[in-house]
Amino acid sequence: MSRQNPARGVAYVVLAAVFFSVNASMSKVALEAGLDPSVLAALRSTGAALILLVAVAVIAPRQLRIGLRELPFLLVLGVAGGALVQWLYFTAIDRLPVGIALLLEFTAPAMVALFSWAVLRQRIRRQTWLGIGVALIGLALVAQVWTDIGLDAVGVLAGFGAAACLASYYLVGSRMSGSRDSLSLTFFMFAFAALFWAVAQPWWTVDLAPLGRETSLLGVFDTVSVPAWSTVLWIVVFGTIVAYGLNLAALRHISPTACGVIGMCEPVGSAVVAWVWLGQSLSAAQVVGGLVVLAGIALAEIGGTGTPPEGQPDPVATGLAPLSPEAAAAPH
Repeated sequence: MSRQNPARGVAYVVLAAVFFSVNASMSKVALEAGLDPSVLAALRSTGAALILLVAVAVIAPRQLRIGLRELPFLLVLGVAGGALVQWLYFTAIDRLPVGIALLLEFTAPAMVALFSWAVLRQRIRRQTWLGIGVALIGLALVAQVWTDIGLDAVGVLAGFGAAACLASYYLVGSRMSGSRDSLSLTFFMFAFAALFWAVAQPWWTVDLAPLGRETSLLGVFDTVSVPAWSTVLWIVVFGTIVAYGLNLAALRHISPTACGVIGMCEPVGSAVVAWVWLGQSLSAAQVVGGLVVLAGIALAEIGGTGTPPEGQPDPVATGLAPLSPEAAAAPH
C-alpha cells in the first residue's frame, strides 16, 4: 500500500482522536440524562450496526456472508469487543473522571503482551516489558496510591474490565482481520453486539423514556438543553462511524503502527475535553501519570509482542498477534 500523504494520515488520526475524545464527554451527558450504561451501549451498537449494514451492502455485499468456522470468533468479537467493552466503558465514565476511565481502559495493550507471554508462550522483547512497567508506574500516579482520593471501586473494576475485553478484541480481531476487510469485520462486531443486547435486555423491557427528555449539556454548557436522543445520535454517527472511518482513511497514508501510537493521544484529549467542558480537573500528579501511561503503552506497542518459542507458529502468520488494524480505534 502506498503512503500517499503522511501529513494527511496524521491529520486523520488526530481528528479521529478528537471525535473519540469529545464522544467521552458526550457519553457522560447521555448518562446524566438518565440512560443506563447498558441501554446506551445497546443503542450505540444497534445504531452503528444498521448504518454499517447499509455501507457493507453497497460497497462489498459478498462480505455479508458468514462461514461456519468464523462464526464463533465473530460471536466472541461482538460480545467481548462490542457489547461488554462498551457497557464497561460507559459504566467507568459514569463513576470516574473521564480521563482516569480512559487510562484504565488503555492498559489493554499491556494485557495483550502478558497474555501472549503467559498463554501463547511468545518471547516478549525487553522494550515491551519496559513499556508495561512504565505504564504501571503511570497508573499508580493517576490513582495516587499513596493517598485516598476516593476512586469509585466499581468504576475502577469496570475500567479494568473494559481493558480486558478490549484485549480480547485485539486478539480475536487479529485472527479475523486476515480473512475479512475491516468494514465488514466492524459491522459484524456491532451486529453481534446488538444481538447480544437484544437477548440480554429485550427492547420491550428497556426504559427508553429518557430519550424523549430535554437534558443539559453540563459544565460550561449547563444552560443549553437538547433532546437526549440527539446525544445518542451524535455518539453513533460522529463518535463511532465517523471516527472509525477517519482511522481507516489514515491507513492509506501512514502505517498501522504510526496510526496506533498517534491514536494514544485520545486519553489525554478526553481528559482535556472533560476539563474544559465538564470541569473535571486532574491533579498535577495525575496529569504526569497520564503522560507516563501513554509513554509506557507507546513503548510496548513499538516494541512489538515478540517472537514465539522454537517450534511454535509465528503469531502474525496465525493471526494471534495484537490487532494491527485499522482498529487502532478501539470500540469504546
